[in-house]
Amino acid sequence: MDLLAKLLSDLPAGAVLTGEDMTGYLQDWWGRQRGNAVCVTLPRTPEEVAAIVRACADAGHGIVPQGGRTGLTGAGVPGAHGRPPVIVCLSRLRKIREIDVANSTISVDAGSVLSQVQAAAQAVDRLFPVSFGAEGSCQIGGIISTNAGGTNVLRYGSTRDQVLGLEVVLPDGTIWSGMKGLRKDNTGYDLRQFFIGAEGTLGIVTGALLKLHPLPKAHATAWVCVPDPSYALLFLNRLQASCGERLTAFELMNAAQLSSVVTIQSDMREPAQAPWHLLVELADMQRQKELEDLLLETLQAAAAAFEITDAVVAQNGSQRSDFWALRHGTAHANRNSGHVLSADISVPVSAVPAFLDTASTAVRAAFPAAKVVVVSHMGDGNVHFGVQFSAQDWAVFDDPTGTTLAVRRIVNDCAEALGGSFSAEHGIGRKLVDELALRTNPAGLQSMRSIKSAIDPHNIMNPGCMFGLENSAS
Repeated sequence: MDLLAKLLSDLPAGAVLTGEDMTGYLQDWWGRQRGNAVCVTLPRTPEEVAAIVRACADAGHGIVPQGGRTGLTGAGVPGAHGRPPVIVCLSRLRKIREIDVANSTISVDAGSVLSQVQAAAQAVDRLFPVSFGAEGSCQIGGIISTNAGGTNVLRYGSTRDQVLGLEVVLPDGTIWSGMKGLRKDNTGYDLRQFFIGAEGTLGIVTGALLKLHPLPKAHATAWVCVPDPSYALLFLNRLQASCGERLTAFELMNAAQLSSVVTIQSDMREPAQAPWHLLVELADMQRQKELEDLLLETLQAAAAAFEITDAVVAQNGSQRSDFWALRHGTAHANRNSGHVLSADISVPVSAVPAFLDTASTAVRAAFPAAKVVVVSHMGDGNVHFGVQFSAQDWAVFDDPTGTTLAVRRIVNDCAEALGGSFSAEHGIGRKLVDELALRTNPAGLQSMRSIKSAIDPHNIMNPGCMFGLENSAS
């Protein structure tokens, strides 16, 4: 029996898609990366995932785990080269398994949508803090597999910091369960850490036990204008000194990026005019008036020190939501405003202004017609640096792939020179395989390959992702 026939035999009716039914699963959110697959499988339980993996392992066939397909480096999309894999889409594993309020934990299926988990936590007066624009469609397994960051990393840390336990189907089809709600467990290697950020190259996450936090009841939010990022850094230091851990978000955006968001959101308008903008938020368990007063006093002190040029404080929940809609609208705006090549870099927080200056200068020197669009989780040093070309300008390039590579190398070189990373929160996927090989310390890269070889000796898990197709099943 061939692999497709076995999967059709082992899985329930409707759990295997082929032909045109696979179309939506074969490309990324941007529509730029597209591949092919033998079939798409839609398991409903971890046991069905294990059955799929065993069948593929027996056949020596590649597997691509897939979540909400909101990733930006192609980890969840099959490659266009090599033997087509089997896609394992986890969208039907969506149960909230258990909430332990006293332990402040939630146990969920990997296919649970992030906003679903946030809502379940809020219903019991708790917060699951991972948050970003795709939270209405991205899945828990995907954010774990990429160690997603988002807008709350400054206060709560990245996804890795929220994961207490995992359930994973290993490359031989066995299920490893590490679903313990323990803050301390020093019994040998912490195996869950191997799978967080591994982008499906070591196994398929089917369940997660996540840490919850007290739900803030008070928020104070402001849209702030600054002359340039160096002033934003001064203001960040002031906020941290005066507000401490109540500072939850500190997001930076340049005027070009904000304009592109407003252009596609006809009901929105720019809160103020400036070359650089900040979205700042404080959160606390109570004392709304005290929190608002603290933010206002800090803004006034920053204005007196000429660190900021203008500020608009949200007067109600609706205005706060409008501010966040502008921030979270950047990805859609970039997809619709021309051909944007976006880099996901991180540098020390203190080096963000220098990076933005050197990278902008270098890109404009190489591509005078390009527009630089920037949105940054500045509070944790993560910068999404976009280089936007009009459709007309993009069409004149004889080698668009070469142009993409040139932009990437310019931006990543600037980050590396400042002690930064070329991948802050989006992962490696298939898009950045060459960058990983080029910029990773050889000893570190060999260690990663050794771990991959030990756990997945036949290289069937997400072939082509992270390390390329060399020696993989596809």
